[in-house]
Amino acid sequence: MTSLIHQIPKKIDLPAWHNPLVLSTLALMSFGLVMVTSSSIDFAADNYGDPWYFAKKQAVFLALGSVAGLIICMIPLEAWHRCSGYFLVLSFALLLLVLVPGIGKMVNGSRRWLSIGPITMQASELVKFCLIVFYASYLTRRASAVTNRWLSFVIMVGVIVGTAFLLLLEPDFGSCVIICFALGVMMFVARVPVIRFFLLAFLGLFSATLVVLMSDYRRERLLAFTDPFADPYDNGYQLVQSLIAFGRGEWFGLGLGNSIQKLFFLPDAHTDFVFSIIAEEMGLVGVVLFVVLFFFFISQIIRISFTALRNQDLFGGYVALGVGAMLAMQGFVNMGVASGLLPTKGLTLPFVSYGGSSLTVTCMLIALVLRVQRENQDAR
Repeated sequence: MTSLIHQIPKKIDLPAWHNPLVLSTLALMSFGLVMVTSSSIDFAADNYGDPWYFAKKQAVFLALGSVAGLIICMIPLEAWHRCSGYFLVLSFALLLLVLVPGIGKMVNGSRRWLSIGPITMQASELVKFCLIVFYASYLTRRASAVTNRWLSFVIMVGVIVGTAFLLLLEPDFGSCVIICFALGVMMFVARVPVIRFFLLAFLGLFSATLVVLMSDYRRERLLAFTDPFADPYDNGYQLVQSLIAFGRGEWFGLGLGNSIQKLFFLPDAHTDFVFSIIAEEMGLVGVVLFVVLFFFFISQIIRISFTALRNQDLFGGYVALGVGAMLAMQGFVNMGVASGLLPTKGLTLPFVSYGGSSLTVTCMLIALVLRVQRENQDAR
């Protein structure tokens, strides 16, 4: 791990300000800070006596994430490649520690948080970063074996199964789906034989179905999703309130800060359901513009990935691909849940929802992609 620190150059070379990925990231960060402020101001005033409580914390998290991202952007990809094994160990250590009473913190019936002194961190967020680095390195080092040998495939599946098992013990079904999806996309692009890939996909879908059916809580959530108005005051309450927010927004919205649903009707208005507040305050036009911005942001990450792969930078290409797939799926699920397209699941909207762990790690992931872009530009 010390090699990562030794690789930090003395001269800081920042990405150009007019870089499309930088511009779209800054736009999402700024928009997220505005929406967190708008959606939380009344809740913060009532619960914390300070209407700017969440806005100030979000600004601090943005600053911390930017500093972490700056450091990551300075470290050569080769250093991450060499240390990838440590990241696998770290990811499993985090997932095990969060289950230990006294270290893992219980919130809303789930033990997802690591509490170390004054620092509280969601373990699954950092695990996303660690596993993308490890998988990209593994797929690069075993490029031939991945396509020809069952053992390499079994090892990859073992990592996915072990991660999923520990995440479901918390339980954190949403992060489990996001991580498995991103790793699966990386394997697919790495040319894992289609029959093995579909075998893995079938196993994943079967396991997910089994997990849902074996849990009364998840089964009730699924039923509430199919008809939320059948139980609008209990299991369907959150989705009903979210749909009301969409209905209020109409074409052009009620105006920034004028949401009604954020006034204690819609739970988690500044976290998991911030997209509903966007719809209510900015209407269909605002939602479409935001989706276009988010799509452009993801497309820039995928473009960087394909450029790296064309340059035979397999590690960089897989890293960027994993980040793009993970953030795209996370954004899709969040927006799908808020609009009633998908069953309710607690996942943040990248750069827009309130959340320290999610925001910081997302900044780190984007910094890693920017490093991929920089090294492939230098290689031309």
